[in-house]
Amino acid sequence: LENTDPVHKISVISRGQALGYTISLPTEDKFLTTRAELSDTMAMTLGGRAAEEIVFGEVTTGASNDLEKVTATAKQMVMRFGMSEKLGPRVFGHDHGQPFLGREFSSEPDYSDDVAREIDAEIRRIVEEAHQLARQILGQHREDLDHTSEILLRRETIERDQFLALLEGKAELEVFGPDEPVLPPPPPPPAAPADERKPERKPSPLPRPGFAGGSAD
Repeated sequence: LENTDPVHKISVISRGQALGYTISLPTEDKFLTTRAELSDTMAMTLGGRAAEEIVFGEVTTGASNDLEKVTATAKQMVMRFGMSEKLGPRVFGHDHGQPFLGREFSSEPDYSDDVAREIDAEIRRIVEEAHQLARQILGQHREDLDHTSEILLRRETIERDQFLALLEGKAELEVFGPDEPVLPPPPPPPAAPADERKPERKPSPLPRPGFAGGSAD
């Protein structure tokens, strides 16, 4: 996907409520986002769900957060950014709220029920197009998907340079190098020598009265 940020790291180590994660970082500062970038980002976000369908023929609850993000993006594209060709360049609903009082922003509809159904249909179309794009790309690169997944299960984390090298067809040993040998634990420190006990010096007996310093006459 040419309109997405490059992958920085992939990991299957649990982080918070996520069983794994993929970090993508932009190469430059961005102030605006195009429709193509939003669409490709949604397709990338749905990669996990698409992989479940392709590999296992079943879906799990693991992609719940991804679905939430994609749905919110599609809704913004239709209702806020005017990116729906069918509904045209307009904004639907008036946002109002008082967040400084602890209230959340809400949207007051200013459109009919018929338009609401069209909005729902557009949101569903945008999400489904991203979903199908994710399935198409993973299907075309199924061998890379399986190979990278096997390595990820063994290594747990793959950095960007390693990921690109694997996609270029390099072997795992060439990318990661030989496994570091397990060094034996250091030997315990030598026991301290036992203290040699010196013989105790017995106190000298006190002189008898009248005999100290010489004989008594």
